[in-house]
Amino acid sequence: MASPLDNLRVLDFSRILAGPFATMQLADLGAVVTKVERPGSGDDTRSWGPPYDAAGQATYFQSVNRGKDSVVLDLTDEHDRVEARRLASEADVVVENFRPGLMAEFGLDYEQLYPGNPGLVYCSITGFGQGAGATMPGYDLLIQALGGLMSVTGEPGGEPQKVGVAVVDVLTGLFATNGILAALHHRRDTGRGQRIDVDLFSCLLSSLVNQATAFTSGGVVAHRMGNRHPSIAPYELMPCADGNLVLAVGNDRQFSALCKVLGAPELAGDSRFATNPDRVAHRGELHAELVRLLATREAAEWTEELTAARVPAGVVNDIAGAFALADQLGLDPVVELPRPDGTTVKVPRNPVRYSETPVVYRSAPPGLPG
Repeated sequence: MASPLDNLRVLDFSRILAGPFATMQLADLGAVVTKVERPGSGDDTRSWGPPYDAAGQATYFQSVNRGKDSVVLDLTDEHDRVEARRLASEADVVVENFRPGLMAEFGLDYEQLYPGNPGLVYCSITGFGQGAGATMPGYDLLIQALGGLMSVTGEPGGEPQKVGVAVVDVLTGLFATNGILAALHHRRDTGRGQRIDVDLFSCLLSSLVNQATAFTSGGVVAHRMGNRHPSIAPYELMPCADGNLVLAVGNDRQFSALCKVLGAPELAGDSRFATNPDRVAHRGELHAELVRLLATREAAEWTEELTAARVPAGVVNDIAGAFALADQLGLDPVVELPRPDGTTVKVPRNPVRYSETPVVYRSAPPGLPG
């Protein structure tokens, strides 16, 4: 069966995470992606380990580079730059995340490629944009700090915390993919490509969603609340007899059902807890009531009963437990890809399913050409 982006040619100059994550999405959708790597060491993440897989390769690199071919080019060498420009002249999409201005020095920026390839969609990913922030290094941890995410992550009174994965890079990769697909749709109608600029800082600000709009629309600066939610209660981690339970009660029906399962239906009619705004206003008192009730049984038992009553609840899995649950639910979370040497690598599957144009897994992440 055909894939959504069959025969689309992508030239990928990006390294590390945001850009490679975007181009991997395009590869999963059928595009032919050629990854350009520097001589010797290639993409930085080839050496970002441990951990390593069974073949001794860094799992970080494996996470964002499946389905691609690799070519080694030294962009400081004129001969290799000529080859890079030739490849770009034949590409539908170019993705790069060098510091602003460097691709222009190589003769590989959009302005120099466009005359010979007017249908080119050219995506530049930066840390802080092409203007006053052009020289600022765009590392995920730094963006999480400067962009406010760490200020709302962690326990009240504790130190700011980063999210446990490089979430800004991942979000930026998704925004970049979305922008590329929209530009390709425009090209289909007009024949014209265009340049796309995506920066990590803006992607984070957009992804702060309700916390950002609380400030922009309401003048409210959010703060760290641990696992609690600023606008919903109960929506947090709760102690049980043997460990923790997550409750994510998003409406009054769910709260009423929670109270019935806990054997305290009268709480749903208590004026302090009758509506979500009431529960948020009295979250401390509500927390005390729930702690008392939940302490009588184990988290797994509560999870089973609450889920049956359509109350969002669950235990806190580690990553192995999360993949085990996905297997149990029939979500097929892992794909196994063969390497040329006969070994295989297991990677998370693309989460999108198509009825007519399925995702493809053309190949394992490429080795570095010698």
